[in-house]
Amino acid sequence: MLSNHREFQFTDADFEKVRTLIYNYAGIALASSKQDMVYGRLAKRLRALNLKSFNDYLHVLERGDQKEFELFTNSLTTNLTSFFREAHHFDILNQQLKTLRTVGVINIWCSASSTGEEPYSIAITACEAFDSLRPPVKVLATDLDTNVLDVARLGIYPADEVQKLGPQRVSRFFNQQADGRYQLKQELRDMIVFRKLNLIEANWMIRGQFDAIFCRNVMIYFDKPTQLKILQRFAPLMKTAGLLYVGHSENLYHAVEYFKLQGKTVYELAQASPLAR
Repeated sequence: MLSNHREFQFTDADFEKVRTLIYNYAGIALASSKQDMVYGRLAKRLRALNLKSFNDYLHVLERGDQKEFELFTNSLTTNLTSFFREAHHFDILNQQLKTLRTVGVINIWCSASSTGEEPYSIAITACEAFDSLRPPVKVLATDLDTNVLDVARLGIYPADEVQKLGPQRVSRFFNQQADGRYQLKQELRDMIVFRKLNLIEANWMIRGQFDAIFCRNVMIYFDKPTQLKILQRFAPLMKTAGLLYVGHSENLYHAVEYFKLQGKTVYELAQASPLAR
């Protein structure tokens, strides 16, 4: 039994049901150490629904309330992000884009866009690589969490977050709002299409091939079999010279048949040579 000194009854059995539900739907493997996190995030939903226990809440989910299941999923997804996080990736992307200047439209998939800082960092990098607010780059930005996608589409961020980018980038790529926040310029927002997508769903409904896929700090939430299934599906969606960008704590040693290390947490297709097309 978990702690009894809580507002709501939350048993080991309740926790196991939560783990099963989120794993089956989103592939997220919650460690046993995440009990307090789960309680803290889902207790808000119990209060909103005026429920007395986690058992009652689980019955709501099991009855097939799709809207509540979406809120349940949003509550348990982690959305730590910032502009130019793991900055070396954007230096590599800048160089990659410059090698692709003559190939026409460049397609990039940001597969865990969160509140938008990562795909907008990609868009800024593209603008800098081509010295244009309208580079030949299109970004597909997806996430499972519908709340963060709503934030990302607006492209409005607090001043203290944006100003870390420096005055030159701020003046070139953002417009200041009346409330002091900053919004990405329309040209950058037009480069990106935001969509809900679950990486473990059967059909991603994605066409075409990508010059780059960003899947950073996502695999750490999946077990190894789930990781491998996703990586197997990434490979045929990449162009011959495509690059896969992953998080600083992630490696693909269990997928050497599909990807090989090209640089610091950057991978290429196993059969490809660096940036060959």
